[in-house]
Amino acid sequence: MSAGRGRSDAVKTVRKLIEVALPLDAINRAAAHEKMPGIGPHPRGLHQWWARRPLAAARAVLFAQLVDDPSSRPDLFPTEKEQEQERKRLFAILRELVQWENTTNEELLEGAREEIRESWRRTCADNADHPRASELFDPERLPAFHDPFAGGGAIPLEAQRLGLEAHASDLNPVAVLINKAMIEIPPRFAGRPPVNPESRKRALGAKEWKGAAGLAEDVRWYGQWMRDEAERRIGRLYPRVRITEEMAAERPDLERYAGRELTVVAWLWARTVHSPNPGFAEVEVPLVSNFMLSTKKGKEAWVEPIVEGRDYRFEVRVGPPPDMETTKRGTKTAGSYSPFRCLVSGTPMPFDYLRSEGRAGRMGARLMAIVAEGDRGRVYMSPTAEHEANGTGTVALWKPDVRLEGKARANVGNYGLTTVGDLFTERQLAALTTLSDLIRKAKEKAESDAIAVEKRGGRSGMDSRTLRDGGAGPAAYAEATSVYLAMAVDRCCDFGNTGARWVSGNQKAMNLFSRQAIGMTWDYPETAILEDTVGGFLPAAHFVSDCVRKVSNTAAIADRSTAEQHDACAVDFRRTNPVVSTDPPYYDNIGYADLSDFFYVWLRRPMTALFPDLFATLAVPKSEEMVATPYRHGSTEDADSFFMERMKRVMSSMSAGVHPAFPTTIYYAFRQSETKKEVGVVSTGWASFLDAVMGSGFQITGTLPLRTEQAYRMVGAGANALASSIVLVCRRRPEDVRPASWGEFREAMQNELPPAVVELQKAGIAPVDLAQAAIGPGMAVFTRYSGVIDQDGERITVGQALALINEVLDRTLAEQEGDFDPDTRWALAWFTEHHFDESEYGIAETLSKAKNTSVEGLVEAGILRSRSGRVRLLRPEELPEDWDPRTDRRLTVWEMVHHLVRVLEGEGEIAAARLLRRIGGPAETARALAHLLYGICDRQKRPAEARPYNALVLSWPEIRKLAQEDTGRQQSLL
Repeated sequence: MSAGRGRSDAVKTVRKLIEVALPLDAINRAAAHEKMPGIGPHPRGLHQWWARRPLAAARAVLFAQLVDDPSSRPDLFPTEKEQEQERKRLFAILRELVQWENTTNEELLEGAREEIRESWRRTCADNADHPRASELFDPERLPAFHDPFAGGGAIPLEAQRLGLEAHASDLNPVAVLINKAMIEIPPRFAGRPPVNPESRKRALGAKEWKGAAGLAEDVRWYGQWMRDEAERRIGRLYPRVRITEEMAAERPDLERYAGRELTVVAWLWARTVHSPNPGFAEVEVPLVSNFMLSTKKGKEAWVEPIVEGRDYRFEVRVGPPPDMETTKRGTKTAGSYSPFRCLVSGTPMPFDYLRSEGRAGRMGARLMAIVAEGDRGRVYMSPTAEHEANGTGTVALWKPDVRLEGKARANVGNYGLTTVGDLFTERQLAALTTLSDLIRKAKEKAESDAIAVEKRGGRSGMDSRTLRDGGAGPAAYAEATSVYLAMAVDRCCDFGNTGARWVSGNQKAMNLFSRQAIGMTWDYPETAILEDTVGGFLPAAHFVSDCVRKVSNTAAIADRSTAEQHDACAVDFRRTNPVVSTDPPYYDNIGYADLSDFFYVWLRRPMTALFPDLFATLAVPKSEEMVATPYRHGSTEDADSFFMERMKRVMSSMSAGVHPAFPTTIYYAFRQSETKKEVGVVSTGWASFLDAVMGSGFQITGTLPLRTEQAYRMVGAGANALASSIVLVCRRRPEDVRPASWGEFREAMQNELPPAVVELQKAGIAPVDLAQAAIGPGMAVFTRYSGVIDQDGERITVGQALALINEVLDRTLAEQEGDFDPDTRWALAWFTEHHFDESEYGIAETLSKAKNTSVEGLVEAGILRSRSGRVRLLRPEELPEDWDPRTDRRLTVWEMVHHLVRVLEGEGEIAAARLLRRIGGPAETARALAHLLYGICDRQKRPAEARPYNALVLSWPEIRKLAQEDTGRQQSLL
């Protein structure tokens, strides 16, 4: 037990579970599962946000941050064995707690809350004599929680779920509204039955409505009302398509629909520019990235462009195309400077030409295909004049003119798309404006219905306060309903814009924000927003309704939770002494404010009357956003200074004001980048962030690598983002801590970092993230001192500490080579120079002598091919499929890795698990080799060869788990 800083008012603290150990495998598996598509309704489905943490990770971190580690309670657990048993019990709770299916398991959650309360009561007893005991250590009331960078709201939601009074703040009004929808609104109306007429008519009020289920039901009902009303107003903009006898005669697949009208679910358009060939200047050339409509086997469909003299038309064909690759290429060319060709003249069109046409306002659109709903799936039809005219002849009711900036602009600004409104067709603008305006009408209708329910219940003097004033009566309830309906409209915006994409494999539209930027698309789907399809309003309202049910919380303290707009620099933590867990901005990686404008302009129309202060500005506030954005601050150096200064202010305020009995947890998932300066290589991002943490008076008492991203994410392995979050566990550094010499610091780093790296590898940290993850335990060493002084008496910088961490990491990974057999050591050295390419036999023979093996032995081992004086390593796909490690007389770690790669890529994790079980004990060495091989490929800029090794390590925990389960089943049969 720590007595703090040695003063009479020092707080007595104990180590928390998060500062000792966690069941990382279970947490990482749950977090990875939660990030997978197809999981169904989830709180994140309420509204798009970027770089959200999985609920499982946030829940686990908070629980472990609040619960005592058994080793800190020797009075209760005097022996190491008893401490370990108690830790295992807590781990068992955590393993259940992080499972997605237990997200709303009230019995399990209440058990977790009781563990937190029990630890809190012990802390209060320890500090009963503290001068501020009545203020800081009330055993009947847990400290409040505050996240100053609330963003998508995962962490505040989980704090609330675990029984804390949660407070979320953010400068971004879109983030604030999301947090209100997650932690502030649902508890206020928990247990209320729905008020819509249909529910009243069916006497559903007699049913028990748990959590926010009643509110969710009303979101669904008033969403249906909005859709029906929109149909009456603008239904003419969404005509059906009639299948004529002539159409059916040419297409046997349409015979069953002859004479019928089918519901259109999407129109597929291609952007156009005039041909650069002067002789064909009148031709509007389509820019098509892919002519395939459906690649599903047996249901292939594609568009054939038919050139007729100086013009062309599109015809839909069914069945496999004669040349799949050419069809997939659309009108694209192989040239990087001339991405498209004129369909009629064949003239290449360079990017500069496309950009100039776009900026001049001469980029148009041409209808390629109509997608309708058939009896057994999608039906594709050729364009008709009626449908093309209907799509291009609409006049928008309103067009948002907020300018796109930063990463929201991405490359679309180069083509003349400079405002949010430019990202939508006229028909999309008309539909979205109509729906947005109908939210006010739906709110009025819901309020009228809620008043009728109150009166029928005999209530007089009803609460007339609004939502922002803390009301919970009919007016506030109707406003709450309208918040979720506005989010449903925003969901339609994400799918209903010209940056969406048609995915031929799934035969559906994909949303704009599959990544953290707005990129240019050449052909795009225009979804039928009034139909029951992906991108339609009614499915969006139903999905938001289902997501509302997932944020329901019955914790008694929940109704005091709030979400407010605040600059993090202005938050005074000393006023409330909260528990803090937060996910701050990642330097310059995501331009939250720029991206949020896309949604803000549509939320502002219906929400300004409800939250006038929150939506007071025409666009999202940007000048004070804590992101190192050079375009906003004039230069990279000024942007870095801005980020550093503001992050230090926030961290200093947190360090001085958070509750002293608990550690603070800070997520970070940003890859370290480097810039050349006069003094050498200086790391940005991480260095700036860690400078802020250290300068605030925090010291790092623990680090956790949590897998919080999908293994295959659209930003790709080369982007500046991690597949794992590094969670820093921080406490305020004691005032009596001493400085260290450079030699002392270096020795501590060399002793402590290597075993920490081994633990990171065991935890399944991706090779792509290992260097970043190692910064955590390395900085834990660095921050235990008040400073590190070099030989000249100068204080070393964070950048210099990072350089030493990288040096020790490289040495640690190199030393792991000593655990490999001679054949593997030879293969590793050869791979470093030649990869899988051929080279001379003599070079291989010379290297084999140094590694205590021979070329003949390597051939016998099954990893090398030697012919005509040339040798090369065998690729994974060349290895024998019937390989059995149990009968291999010259088993090598190299074989293990590459057979596992072969099986994982070709057959999946279950097959890889069977192979891992046959390999047995030596398999753990294979993971270390995969790390090394990834590092070699990464340093040599070979991403294609690096990918399989990274994938193997990412899948390792699941493969190992499956292998252990298989072993258990085999043993149970004996």
